[in-house]
Amino acid sequence: MAAATHPKRASLPLPGGSDGGGVVVTPMRTGEMLAPPRFWQRPSGPLATVRGSGVFTPRSKWTWVPIPAFLVEHPTAGPFLVDTGLHRAAGQSVRRAYGNRAAALFTIRMEEGAAVADRLLARGLDPLGIGLVVMTHMHYDHTGSVEAFPRSTFVVDEREWEAAIGGGFMHGYRRSLFDHGYDWRTIDFGSPQVDSFASFGRAVDLFGDGSVRLVSTPGHTKGHMSVLLRLRSGRELLLAADAAYSRRTIDEELLPTFCEDPHRYMRSLREIRRYLELTPSALVICGHDPDSWPQVRERYE
Repeated sequence: MAAATHPKRASLPLPGGSDGGGVVVTPMRTGEMLAPPRFWQRPSGPLATVRGSGVFTPRSKWTWVPIPAFLVEHPTAGPFLVDTGLHRAAGQSVRRAYGNRAAALFTIRMEEGAAVADRLLARGLDPLGIGLVVMTHMHYDHTGSVEAFPRSTFVVDEREWEAAIGGGFMHGYRRSLFDHGYDWRTIDFGSPQVDSFASFGRAVDLFGDGSVRLVSTPGHTKGHMSVLLRLRSGRELLLAADAAYSRRTIDEELLPTFCEDPHRYMRSLREIRRYLELTPSALVICGHDPDSWPQVRERYE
């Protein structure tokens, strides 16, 4: 089937930057998913992915992990999202949200009003007024609510778009979630215009004012990126997404069960760890960390 969406290369920096500007960040838990015990650390030996997937482990020993998205409010560029979290229907029917194979494998729970569009409305923000959505990557738990933002521009790593549009369920993608003919813009992290920042070898300054940097952290997927934010207070906040499922992943350099490229994953993880060593005042929110989520603030300013 031909793609409905034909992305264009992003022209950076995007408009709206302001010198010295800082952002306010609101984490939003869109739901939770059951994860097997070895979700965070791949077992050694043969058939590691199969054994780590929890096929032979009773669900009673699995752990609920958060599925977040983030509202970022920029003083002049306006509000935008990082990822879109779970599909609104996932709490009632995984099959309706993600298909038959997902329904056989995944257990999801969502509170009423937890979908990202509903959370925005509860904060007095019209989802149709969100001009920008930054996608760390294109897995089903991050693209679940793309359809709710038909007027937004979506920004994604060029390699990630190619992997997602050509990939399928076994690689974590579901094309029907995001291929709606919306305005998608890709970033080429191999471009000569891309800079380094701190410990990150490849980074782009999204608005040209230092407030939002997209850093290339491949490995979990081919084109995964994390988002480094300068808060209004001047402190930095790293949204690691799935480049690090948990803080323990960073501290112990854990390779998770599900990983597209282990070598690139570990390289990205070490860049994150080195960044936190170089910037001890920085905050970090990891992708799916049930231990740290209770300490995540309602707002970061």
